[in-house]
Amino acid sequence: MNILIIDDERAICSSLSFALEDEYGVLTASGPEEGLRLLDEEPIDGILLDLNLRVANGIDLLRVIKERKPEVVVIMMTAYGSIESSVEAMKAGAYHYLSKPLNLDEVKLLLSKALTFQQLHRQVQALSHAVRQQETYAGIIGKSSAIQKVFQLIEKVKDINSNVMITGESGTGKELVARAIHFQGGRQKRAFSVINCAAIPELLLESELFGHEKGAFTGAYQKQQGLFERSDGGTIFLDEIGEMPLSLQAKILRVIQEKVVTPVGSQQPKEVDVRIISATNRNLQEEVAKGSFREDLYYRLNVIPIHLPPLRERKEDVPLLIEHFLAFYSANMGVRTKSFSPEAKRKLYDNTYPGNVRELSNMLEYAVALSEEEVIHPDDLPEAVRGNRATPTRGHASESGLLIPEGLTLAEAEKMYILYTLEKNEGHRLNTAKQLSISERGLREKLKQYARGPE
Repeated sequence: MNILIIDDERAICSSLSFALEDEYGVLTASGPEEGLRLLDEEPIDGILLDLNLRVANGIDLLRVIKERKPEVVVIMMTAYGSIESSVEAMKAGAYHYLSKPLNLDEVKLLLSKALTFQQLHRQVQALSHAVRQQETYAGIIGKSSAIQKVFQLIEKVKDINSNVMITGESGTGKELVARAIHFQGGRQKRAFSVINCAAIPELLLESELFGHEKGAFTGAYQKQQGLFERSDGGTIFLDEIGEMPLSLQAKILRVIQEKVVTPVGSQQPKEVDVRIISATNRNLQEEVAKGSFREDLYYRLNVIPIHLPPLRERKEDVPLLIEHFLAFYSANMGVRTKSFSPEAKRKLYDNTYPGNVRELSNMLEYAVALSEEEVIHPDDLPEAVRGNRATPTRGHASESGLLIPEGLTLAEAEKMYILYTLEKNEGHRLNTAKQLSISERGLREKLKQYARGPE
């Protein structure tokens, strides 16, 4: 971080520079013109400003500084402290006020607090900026005509009860659209339930959806309500509906037609009022033709179709998404919001993103975690997008795995292997944690530590 000292007493500038140079980059100016020039030319984080400059009033200069760079923290210094001048300085935007002769320990402590405050303020601003309402809809980001059409459709269907089917490639954000429909609509105060039809075995899937009676099957030690009952009055999102077994498809059809569910092991149907939103990355019309998906259920679910375009068809949204994920992961990892070099940006813009928004999100999380500088370079990006290997001094991959150079500490070797495994998993933290046999929380803590750099 860079500190600018503006004081016309060169002895003050020299003593403060000497005291602070081990912790900060220090620049000095003896007058307002030189100080403002440095402010415009250099990345300044904090300013120590003399209140009584010979050629200018320090508070007037403070106001100019705040107009040009409102995010910069300014600490006023004066040998003529008074209640009136300190109140005036604080009103003009000063962070705090110090009286001369200065206590250097007090200066260091105050600077540390001021810059911590500044960093938190920047993170809040970055997150707020990343979710600008004019370019988002319920957390979905984009200004392209393709995604704006989706926003318009959501707005039209959110308050009606018709079933919706969302189609699109994996990673395009189908669950985000389902959540937007529910939480922007008339059912927002009731339950929103999500189930992945491909992730649960058939018997358990039936129990999860419809509930079961005690003793209905091995392991059913007590009665359990299903998602349809628990979501009465709300919405159920059936993800990967194309993977649902045919036997269950018939029962879902009955729920839609008769608005009742029958728990496993029960003969007593129960009425439910549930809106169904389904999603698939399959072509269900082809599945119907093959006999693996019921035609009558397809038409019951596909009352209102919403198609999410792949990211490669809305490339104008990539800069917005990059800005959003960069701010989000920087704040999440507790580091200053980073930026990309022109070369790194070009590689991100040129990528085709077969994994869509999810792939871009993983790339940005990976880059923020791995980059050791505030500017992210191509070498900080996953190999899939940067198109080249890391240099041997940082360890490099071969067909048989990761080659770790001699002379590293155990902690350095661990870091290299964790980051290598994260890269091989294209930034996917859950898969990385499983491969490393550690918890996802443990992996997250490691990545935060690497993002902060050596302590």
